[in-house]
Amino acid sequence: MLERLGAHGVAGDLKNLIFAADGPKPRIVLRDAINNVIEIVENAEYCLVYDRPLAEHGLTWGDLVEWWMVRPGPDTARQQAARELYMRLSRSLANGAEKLLFKTYCARYARTGGWDVPALIPQVYLHYDPYAAGRLGDRPGQLKRQRMDFLLLLPRRVRVVIEIDGAQHYSDNGVASPKRYAAMVSEDRALRLARYEVYRFGGHELAAGGATTTNILDVFFDQLLALHPATS
Repeated sequence: MLERLGAHGVAGDLKNLIFAADGPKPRIVLRDAINNVIEIVENAEYCLVYDRPLAEHGLTWGDLVEWWMVRPGPDTARQQAARELYMRLSRSLANGAEKLLFKTYCARYARTGGWDVPALIPQVYLHYDPYAAGRLGDRPGQLKRQRMDFLLLLPRRVRVVIEIDGAQHYSDNGVASPKRYAAMVSEDRALRLARYEVYRFGGHELAAGGATTTNILDVFFDQLLALHPATS
């Protein structure tokens, strides 16, 4: 039914999920260009790499916790691993708005059926550009947005990007920057054409915190997940 309505996900298979860096940026090399094998040769200890095939149902919180555990254990061990993983993911977040969104979403994991809730993955490397803009300046083909704030891997290959926009996304030192804004919307178009869904929150929208902001986030996630129900 969803396919007849035009719902579809990203083509291709997930190969490299690098996320939640809580220290220096990783240095990545293409070890085998023929087989698309990458390797993190510096600062690998600061990021996480999910290395399992992606199921038809996407990537759930239970899937991520099982990957995080050294070996399967009793439910008490699973709960402890979940707490440790949550704290590790939280350390990768840069500001209060990101932490608020993450905490609000992750409250779903504690509800009935929480293991089957899609995992909210923070700070995911989408592109990797080894040539720093600071050295070479703007150049054709330069990849400006290398990390996504958050990613959801939903059923039927649906990939949802969630970004929180601070002033640096559209201004320079408090002065509106049409150039920055144009670069941002250009990258959004490219993602959407690749069949990603992209949703943005303004940092100001989440700045107040409190019950009203939490409700805004809860309603958004309720509506988003209702659009992409789990496979039967």
